Amino acid sequence: IQRYICAKDKNRPELMPRVFTIAARLEIVMKTHTIVFPLGADGLDAITDVLISQFSQNYENVYTFCFFDASENHENKYSCDWLVTMTEKNGGSVRVGCGSYNWSFDHQQEILADHLIITIEQMILLSPDSYDQIFAWVTKLPYPRCSADEMLETMPSLALLNPVRNQISNKK
Repeated sequence: IQRYICAKDKNRPELMPRVFTIAARLEIVMKTHTIVFPLGADGLDAITDVLISQFSQNYENVYTFCFFDASENHENKYSCDWLVTMTEKNGGSVRVGCGSYNWSFDHQQEILADHLIITIEQMILLSPDSYDQIFAWVTKLPYPRCSADEMLETMPSLALLNPVRNQISNKK
């Protein structure tokens, strides 16, 4: 999962074969209309295209945090909640979003994901002038694993972040 976050956040497609099986499946569940993503992809190449190539064309300065205190680990499955911050390459707007990851793993050889469901609960769009405040906050957090409590305690008190704040609070 840390390899996936590094690949996505840092635009490192060469890491994806060490995250997903060749025949892996991606599903994206959108619970917001403030951002557009494909609803899925089948196979390593298509997943890499959606999560790395297409994503990095539009976004940069990406920080994804998984909440270790809101995770479940079963035999071949792992679920956790997440928060992401990023900027849009076109215009510099800042995005702050949250949701959940539901991973399924194939343990045949190296442990690789064969199915990932990304649920996007909230995705807030902030003006470019919020950059300093948002990134001063996230760069002080333990990356990429953080507690939901620490995330909430340190989150800037911007009213526009209330939907994200409430979503994380309700999941704890």
